[in-house]
Amino acid sequence: MLKHCVFVAADTSDALARTAEAMALIEGMLQKIPGMLDLSHGPNLDFEGKSQAYPYGFIITFADRAAHLAYDGHPDHQKAGGLLVAAATGGAKGILVTDLEV
Repeated sequence: MLKHCVFVAADTSDALARTAEAMALIEGMLQKIPGMLDLSHGPNLDFEGKSQAYPYGFIITFADRAAHLAYDGHPDHQKAGGLLVAAATGGAKGILVTDLEV
């Protein structure tokens, strides 16, 4: 199983508001991608004070790498990714992605 963790650096409320369209696209993919098991997203509360630069994030659980690859190549993911890059401080460099095998 894979946990695809994405954190978005954004320094304005307008930038954060633009993530809503991207998240709607990704939520819709739950019904389209076999093996895309769940999605959680929301504001980063940063209780430890270590990730202030990333005020928003999401985590997707995939059954396996094949499901992740299907998500990665899907047109809705490509569109959502473009929206997130446009919203992120510094563009693509403002997005932190980790993929954890659990």
